[in-house]
Amino acid sequence: MNVLGLQLRRLKHAWGRRQWRRTARLLGLFGLCFAIALGCTPEAEPDPAAPTGDGRISIGTTLTARTLDPADAYETFPGILLYNLGDRLYTYEPGTTTLVPQLATAMPTISDDGLTYTIPLRDDVTLHDGTRFNAEVMAFSIQRFMENGGRPAYLLSDKIISAEATEEYELTLTLSAPFAAFPALLSFSGVTPVSPEQYEIGAGQFRPDSFVGSGPYKLAAFTSDSIRLDPNPDYWGEAAANQGIDIQIFTSPANLYNTFRTGGLDVAYQTLDPEQVASLEREATSGGWQVIEAGTNVINYMSLNQTIEPLDDVRVRQAIAAMIDRPLINDRVFQGQAEPLYSLIPASFDVAEPVFQDAYGDGNFELAEELLTEAGFSEDNPLTIEVWYPSASTPRSIVANTLKESIETALPGLVTVEVQNTEGATLWENVGRGIYPIILSNWYPDYYDPDTFIQPFLGCENGTPAGCVEGASQANGSFYYRAEANDLIAQQRAEQDPQTRQAIMAELQQMMADDVPYVPLWQNKDYVFAQGDVDQVSIEPTQQFLLGKIVRR
Repeated sequence: MNVLGLQLRRLKHAWGRRQWRRTARLLGLFGLCFAIALGCTPEAEPDPAAPTGDGRISIGTTLTARTLDPADAYETFPGILLYNLGDRLYTYEPGTTTLVPQLATAMPTISDDGLTYTIPLRDDVTLHDGTRFNAEVMAFSIQRFMENGGRPAYLLSDKIISAEATEEYELTLTLSAPFAAFPALLSFSGVTPVSPEQYEIGAGQFRPDSFVGSGPYKLAAFTSDSIRLDPNPDYWGEAAANQGIDIQIFTSPANLYNTFRTGGLDVAYQTLDPEQVASLEREATSGGWQVIEAGTNVINYMSLNQTIEPLDDVRVRQAIAAMIDRPLINDRVFQGQAEPLYSLIPASFDVAEPVFQDAYGDGNFELAEELLTEAGFSEDNPLTIEVWYPSASTPRSIVANTLKESIETALPGLVTVEVQNTEGATLWENVGRGIYPIILSNWYPDYYDPDTFIQPFLGCENGTPAGCVEGASQANGSFYYRAEANDLIAQQRAEQDPQTRQAIMAELQQMMADDVPYVPLWQNKDYVFAQGDVDQVSIEPTQQFLLGKIVRR
């Protein structure tokens, strides 16, 4: 799935974690094999838990879970598991983006200065080990999240000064600065209570192979190739509709595809390559399975390093934005399984504005040539640009080469595109050092709020007219710095009025289109496949997968 209001003393370390997360997720989500022939016979794997008719649901995936410790888990799949194994103070009403209380009994009371959040809690919750949930348990869990030094720790530690149990069932959180998106942040999968009897506060004190929390499932088994969730008989809320979940982790999309197609799984979820997705869509009626399609909040973009010539000229960056043909990328690379993206804020948010479509369109080579001519480029003085991507990402390889062919065909002799790649860990380690001119990257939000698509891209703690020296945009590879952007980011973070905040977001998006530190490219679609006798399989608008809703007819 990336930061927000990073304090100077924590910035470098926190962004190291962020880049690790991006690398892990790229490997998990985009390490696809486009060359696989669908008819080939894959190497044998341990048989997954096939549908048994006992009310349990079998799910197959190629995603992996490094850890289930909520203080350290920062990847896609562990987040899904924690969302089903635990509860949070706030969650989203199923099928909507409406934030509602879960372990809280009401939305927080916020002090006039926006720094103190008082949260009333439920008094009828018992954790998996029998521990009674109260404000002390929640304060302990938040403190542990911040202090143990896990990969997502900065999400809270950069914002929260203290977490206190001011009454047995009243939690008080004090922030270092106003943050309008804070209730949404409290819905993050890792901000879930854990038992003080089972967990410790202390740097590096993690329990990766277990989970003791408050959710509708208990963890029954956890290995590298299978995970078993059993219903929690003492759950305070709505019980799971099934008798448990058996998850099989596959080593390749081909094995996942073939096992589902032959009826060995109830549900297949992430990650299949585009040809396999298209095949399952075509054969859904004859095969007797369901295709569930959903949008995602994962964005894909170009980062343009304005400290490297000629990208220090805004006209060159604008010309590159005009050259991008998003519909071509969607059709040729993703077979229509993506959506063109015209702002770094996904279209699923009301505040999203298609600023790049309005300013540059798609494949507008006439505008690109005009801008490059103004910047002094010609066939006698052509523009050469380098586009880098992580070598494990087959989709990005195809995207980069598709762009190269499109641009060089439309502007022969004027623009040359050099496609380069390196190992993912090396790439992300060096992004903040300013080595790469242009990078193809993606972004997974931590919580459902547009702030997480703005501050990490335009924010900069310390900058000069030449670029960002230290801050979010430096870590993201653009080195963008503009004092007005920092001011607007602070304003929208403190603003509680939705309409006023939306106006600020619109101004920030227009600033991004004018200055072009990034070029938005595409937004992923999400696909789940379910056998015909399985109901209530869906991906939430916030991208969560509610396993407890799934039932066999």
